[in-house]
Amino acid sequence: MAKFKTVVMTSVFIVFLLCGCESKAEPNVSDDISMTRDVFAMDTFMNMKAYGSNAEKALSEAEKRVYSLENELSVTSESSDIWSINHSQGEAVTICDDTAKLVNKAIEIGDKTNGALDITLYPVLKEWGFTGEEYKIPEQSVLNELLSYVDYSKIDIEGNTIIVPEKAEIDLGAVAKGYTGDEIMKIFKENGVKSAIVSLGGNVQALGSKPDGSDWKVAVRNPFSPDTDMCVITISDKAVITSGNYERFFTDDNGNRYWHILDPADGRPADNGLVSVTVIGDCGLDCDALSTALFVEGYENTKDFLRNNDGYDLILVTDDNIIFYTEGLIESFSNISDMEAEVIKLD
Repeated sequence: MAKFKTVVMTSVFIVFLLCGCESKAEPNVSDDISMTRDVFAMDTFMNMKAYGSNAEKALSEAEKRVYSLENELSVTSESSDIWSINHSQGEAVTICDDTAKLVNKAIEIGDKTNGALDITLYPVLKEWGFTGEEYKIPEQSVLNELLSYVDYSKIDIEGNTIIVPEKAEIDLGAVAKGYTGDEIMKIFKENGVKSAIVSLGGNVQALGSKPDGSDWKVAVRNPFSPDTDMCVITISDKAVITSGNYERFFTDDNGNRYWHILDPADGRPADNGLVSVTVIGDCGLDCDALSTALFVEGYENTKDFLRNNDGYDLILVTDDNIIFYTEGLIESFSNISDMEAEVIKLD
């Protein structure tokens, strides 16, 4: 059996926080005093930082929400909605509101991106070994059989009832962390927090600006050298989410690389000219889903998406070492790499 070298990058972004990271609030709490909370959930390390007198309460509630979502959405937990769906043998399953919302969003984004996002791809992902540590290159005959069960359009969902065809299985990994970020922001707002930032395994989402009124600075990793940063953008009240071919991959004996973002069309690592896709927008759920879907779509199809969908900024890195970014980032984008950077032209 061939030996594989495996690499997993769990942090896509570094957040530059100009204030210190106190673990306890000072006696006289003010809006510029921060508290932090580290959580391990959804197979990733998460860091939450909030400012103000209600920060501790907000962080505690957010942590509980993270764990509750993990229990609902885990593909491996026998008590989760996803487990029930994947073991339903084609029968109807009652699911919670969160699961229903995520399935509907995944279907919506799949429709908007020519099926590039397909949550029924899970059996193929398992066959490659990306759901565990047993990596392998599947036989084409095996892929062909598994692909015959891949088709998100065959999911029947109405309200909180879902039917997934027999032998089909779903996974919400492409949307779960983005939605979790949204839910954390919601809890922060409900607790009166006006300034906060979270990093969920690389997904970055900010509430408002920094306490001094300035924007947050977020660095995007260089996909060709993931230990270094490629660019920095400034944000306020935005989610910044990246999918890249360097995050989880293995190499074979000949040095060929196989990454975890698969193309539903052939069940193989998506290889359409992009090595990194960063989506910046108001909704973490949308950004998370789109970062995966547009990676599969490739550069030209991503431009078509932008022509027909407002409200998002993008940073794309092509396999020939060029950074492309949308016009909305002109004032906030700083290239700190040796790569050429160009504004995306939609004309």
